[in-house]
Amino acid sequence: MAENIEAVLHNYWGFDEFLPLQREAMECVCGGRDSIVVLPTGGGKSLCFQAPALLLPHLTLVVSPLISLMKDQIDSLLECGVSAGRLDSTMSNPERNEVFESLRTRRLKLLYVSPERLLIPGFLDFLKGHGISSVAIDEAHCVSMWGHDFRPEYRQLSILREALPGIPIGAYTATATEQVRRDIAGQLRLDHPEILVGGFDRPNLIYRVRRRVNALKQIRELLDRHRGESGIIYCIRRADVDEMARALSSHGYRVAPYHAGMTDDDRKKSQDAFIEEEVDIIAATVAFGMGIDKSNVRYVIHAAMPKSLEHYQQESGRAGRDGLEAECHLFYSGADYLIWKRILEESEEQGAEIGIAKLGQMYRYCAGVTCRHNAILGYFGQQPAGQNCRACDICLGEVEGVADALTVAQKILSSVIRQGERFGADYTAGVLIGSREDRILANHHDQLSTYALLKDSSRSTVRDWIDQLTEQGCVERVGEYAVLRVTDKGRRMLKGQEQALLLEAAKKKLPKPVIEKDSWAGVDRELFEQLRRLRRKLAQQNSVPAYIVFSDATLRDLARKRPLVPAAFLGVSGIGMKKLEQYGEEVLSEIRRYCGAKADEI
Repeated sequence: MAENIEAVLHNYWGFDEFLPLQREAMECVCGGRDSIVVLPTGGGKSLCFQAPALLLPHLTLVVSPLISLMKDQIDSLLECGVSAGRLDSTMSNPERNEVFESLRTRRLKLLYVSPERLLIPGFLDFLKGHGISSVAIDEAHCVSMWGHDFRPEYRQLSILREALPGIPIGAYTATATEQVRRDIAGQLRLDHPEILVGGFDRPNLIYRVRRRVNALKQIRELLDRHRGESGIIYCIRRADVDEMARALSSHGYRVAPYHAGMTDDDRKKSQDAFIEEEVDIIAATVAFGMGIDKSNVRYVIHAAMPKSLEHYQQESGRAGRDGLEAECHLFYSGADYLIWKRILEESEEQGAEIGIAKLGQMYRYCAGVTCRHNAILGYFGQQPAGQNCRACDICLGEVEGVADALTVAQKILSSVIRQGERFGADYTAGVLIGSREDRILANHHDQLSTYALLKDSSRSTVRDWIDQLTEQGCVERVGEYAVLRVTDKGRRMLKGQEQALLLEAAKKKLPKPVIEKDSWAGVDRELFEQLRRLRRKLAQQNSVPAYIVFSDATLRDLARKRPLVPAAFLGVSGIGMKKLEQYGEEVLSEIRRYCGAKADEI
């Protein structure tokens, strides 16, 4: 069976190696065992049930929460030569009839449906009549109320175990703590499932966190480094999305908005424009993303702090699904915490306490002074990947230790106490830098001995230091207005009995991350750009997104290996027999022309 899986993987998807835990997950399906598979975004979860489907005698039923996600995966499968279909409310009668005919004649290997459709009386019995070999539940964290995207209809999927005794059920997700995994197993009534949990680390993602000072200016600086590349900007509120999209559009960026306040038709237009690369940027709330399988997103920007590390790991993970380097930037402010806290209290009465606790963990991540990759791993209960990830602002040296950090910390802590521990972080930073704003003068805090003690630093820098001291347990935020209070540890620090670690942005020019240099090693960049243009033309001709024709990783490998004959073309990562048949002649001709022109130049 293992040899057969390897052959399927190579012939249909053009891959010669399994990603971590893929083989084990596939063997569970082929061996008739239930499983819970937790792999990071880009870790190849979908292949864990798609590849075995080609070896099983009957249908693989895939339960998926979003139409866009179904459509994306089916387009990819059809491009690889796999017979797959879906049933959803957007399809025309002829389209549905075609799927039913494929079911009747047993030609279909994978059928995607929503949980709502599956629960329609009689529908599951209808499918059973056509034979089911396995069931895959995608985005399975939706089953659990402890998950970050709980959906009540997913709870009812327990009917699958009763209706399909002996049929293996696989639950697949990118984000699930141990508590969520236990809940998934119980709610779906899985039979002693194999639990396969991959590493949550995404070493190709470069994490950076900065305090938000001038959001538009900071974001534009990033966008200008990624001209012509696909990216996502996440905002908290719908109004923020609309404003961001308007502002960026006015500066000439190709951007579209996406949020739940838009009509279904307008949301679809924005999503299609992004997938088909008519726009480079999507500005969105968290309503956007789960249904996107776009592999060539080169950056994800959070214009404000997300509400939990589960959300951040999921949203930032939409970058770099092809395994190539991608940047994840998070701009935050203390105001973000208060906005989310209010939203949680108003909209999630029962789960507000859990949500606020997770919000606090998210804020501590933003203010953290340790490796970003290791901080995320620690949150999910996994061991650090190493001492230096070489792919985050901390480990890349983009922030550096403050000289005489203890003295700086003592000035901040002293000011908090002298202000009577009745004011927040922004106010405290204003006192320390010597601000002449009315409220400081009205409180006579310009007369304090700590006034202007840090006048040579910016307000945002001092705010960062206050956050870092909070994360280190020297200061705490209390009450509705998050006023600062010095902890016992902070009072010991004032006496010099505790050490302080404070970081600030490095002033020197720094080298590029190793992952970025390695992924371009040996790649002919001029040929890569020509192949990108060819990919766009092929995508338009076949009415599919460009990244489904070839991923960026495949394009780079083509521009690295420069194959001239079909056998060499098949040796490129991500190219199987169907890709050779469909695109081989045009791509090889383009490479031959390019190599010939280069030879003539010599």
